[in-house]
Amino acid sequence: MNIIKNIGLGTAAIGRPQYINIKQEETTAPFSLPKFKEKGLQILENAYQSGIKHFDTSPGYGIAEDLMIEWLKGKNDSSIEVSTKWGYTYTANFDSNADTHEVKEHSLEKLNEQWEISKQLLPYLKVYQIHSATFDSGVLQNETVIQRLHQIRKEHNLIIGLSTTGSNQVEVLNEALKITFEGEKLFQSVQCTFNILDQGILKVKEQLENLKGPIIIKEALANGRLIPNDSYFKYKKLYEFLNQLAQKYNVNADAIALRYCIDSFKKAIVLSGPTNNRHLQSNLKATELTLTNSELEQLNAFGIESETYWTERKQLQWN
Repeated sequence: MNIIKNIGLGTAAIGRPQYINIKQEETTAPFSLPKFKEKGLQILENAYQSGIKHFDTSPGYGIAEDLMIEWLKGKNDSSIEVSTKWGYTYTANFDSNADTHEVKEHSLEKLNEQWEISKQLLPYLKVYQIHSATFDSGVLQNETVIQRLHQIRKEHNLIIGLSTTGSNQVEVLNEALKITFEGEKLFQSVQCTFNILDQGILKVKEQLENLKGPIIIKEALANGRLIPNDSYFKYKKLYEFLNQLAQKYNVNADAIALRYCIDSFKKAIVLSGPTNNRHLQSNLKATELTLTNSELEQLNAFGIESETYWTERKQLQWN
């Protein structure tokens, strides 16, 4: 089995049937939780058999963390690494018409509550993250939370990290990476949005690459916006170039978008978030090519302002 080091499996799509995304495929079949669980476990196994060793999950991703715990019981492979998060609770109960799909809470109580479940991922659990740390939640100033994270780190030899979202990712990262406890930086891993459209975290690339833990890149496909489609005429030239590169390397556009992230952050783990094995295998084609410096520069030119990116993202629906 070939080990894939720079692509990990993101489990949001296997833990809940709706996600903020562009809907590319229609489904008319009624939702079945047993079938959904079976499909999720199969995707985990397919990813593992394909060489993926890093799996990223969260209790905010519906049943994803529970599936990970169940799946890992059948494994005895010390090379498997898991990252999970705390701070979001899934509330939609698999109802596509739910008014609220998730609730964010960065309290000490929520940390302790979710840790009791997440610690079942040990010994495979290596990175424990604040889920979507923001200034609004006050989590970076919550001394009791910071102390508890430090305690968890020491007791279980974990890397403590945070995920970021929104147009001020860089500002949040700069603030978080200043936090120390007992003379050590608390946060040694980050999970950030990065893709051809939102290149904001390139501003802190050197800082991130000096951390002990992994840089984890999420939303490499910009919630589906980087899959050529008819909804965004303004990205027509980008789509044309993606299709040109896809034809050159004999892959699909998703593999080009993922490879852009890999080649931009060579030490990063870029998350694939497939809903089926076909999507997974298409994503993994990114490991079969390397973009030239000229191609990377041409893709860099399609970057947009982070404010514009996140305003557009907010307009996407749960699908």
